Amino acid sequence: MGQKIFVTYKYADELVQPLSIDKTTVRTYVDKLQEILSKDHVNKGEKDDADLSAFKDDTIQTKLGEKIFDSSLTIIMVSKGMINPNIPEDDQWMPWEISYSLREKRRGERTSRPNGLLAIVLPDETGFYDYYIVEKSCSHCNSRTLRTDKLFKIMKANMFNIKKPTYTDCTNHAAGSKVYSGSHSYIHSVKWSDFCINPGHYLNLALSIKDKIDNYEIRKHFP
Repeated sequence: MGQKIFVTYKYADELVQPLSIDKTTVRTYVDKLQEILSKDHVNKGEKDDADLSAFKDDTIQTKLGEKIFDSSLTIIMVSKGMINPNIPEDDQWMPWEISYSLREKRRGERTSRPNGLLAIVLPDETGFYDYYIVEKSCSHCNSRTLRTDKLFKIMKANMFNIKKPTYTDCTNHAAGSKVYSGSHSYIHSVKWSDFCINPGHYLNLALSIKDKIDNYEIRKHFP
């Protein structure tokens, strides 16, 4: 794997399926991710879950600029408890890391393009994904539903954001809703279990979407 990857995640979130008899957090899954990918090409986000209210924007930019500049792909580890409802989103690390991943980044005379983004969805403490991904939500077309209301706003803004969408005909689908087909979102979502079977496929998919970034309405800053 030659691409450099930045990983953003909620370090201490325990609302994930246990991987052993020891305490499992999202960080445990990040360690597993590093076993799948080359550690030399993975740069992890902030280790703590402290809020950012005490930081100035230029401090945040300096911290994230160093970490994200050389990467071409950002993996978002989606977990059930990744959002702290008691802290504004712009005082949490993950939205900032996603925002900077979507921006052009300058270092000296060099400028790097926005990263590709891949959302790897972790199973919750009961082993299910339906807090976010609902499979076969329509019995007729077997489409899946992404519960984007469970995500950070900047993630939601960069999903179902292709400029010229295509739809699948389904007369049995919920009234007024549309069934998207193809790569409809700049941020592609995949279950952890599926990613582990064929990680290269999903990494390449995110990078291929990145190459077509002009086809998407990109929201780089907080909605």
